[in-house]
Amino acid sequence: MPQEKATNTVFVVTEKSPQSQLFAEYLGTHTECRVHIQPPHEPITTPASGNTLMLIDSDHISAETLPDWQHRLPEALSNTPIAAFNIRDMDHALEALSCAQLKGVFYRHESLDVICKGIHALLEGELWMSRELMTRLILFYRKYQNNAFRPACGLTNREMEIISLLSAGASNHQIAEKLFLSEHTVKSHLYNIFRKINVHNRIQALNWIHQNLGPILPNIETARSLQRHR
Repeated sequence: MPQEKATNTVFVVTEKSPQSQLFAEYLGTHTECRVHIQPPHEPITTPASGNTLMLIDSDHISAETLPDWQHRLPEALSNTPIAAFNIRDMDHALEALSCAQLKGVFYRHESLDVICKGIHALLEGELWMSRELMTRLILFYRKYQNNAFRPACGLTNREMEIISLLSAGASNHQIAEKLFLSEHTVKSHLYNIFRKINVHNRIQALNWIHQNLGPILPNIETARSLQRHR
């Protein structure tokens, strides 16, 4: 006898109302998941089988109170992916992401079809965020990584600027033009950088950047400027 497929569960964490009930019914019909309305202050019963997703209504759980709510989850649900819906805008999304490890973000204006598509992706272990939001997060973490690493290797802000241009393939002349320095000063900076990171040439420096800082993207203006000079 074939084994019955486990049913996934979505907890819509919001207050019970006719509107939230209609929302849950729509999600259940179009995702084929068990969908439960879960008031924020009531205990959650762990599902018996299948994957689980917590879908947080940001109108009822604020970004500031989300960590405390997450801390009260049963241990069996502590690693359950969490997504937020009714997010107002980019700033609201970034605020929520700074308070909790959200796997998905749904803006208030998004259609029910998009939310259903995102639920399927999240239950498969994927992230669900807009491209613009993902870009902002990537740039933030790159900046954080660079700032966190700089004290360890002793690089100054100017030396980090030069490394960024170096990683984009800029020549000494292009670096000098972009940073309003003489080529002699650029060479002096490169000498100091090579000494600090213990390399002997540009190729070794690029390998070091790739291994220790990852891809460093210059801003659009820098990229266009370098492209015009090639």
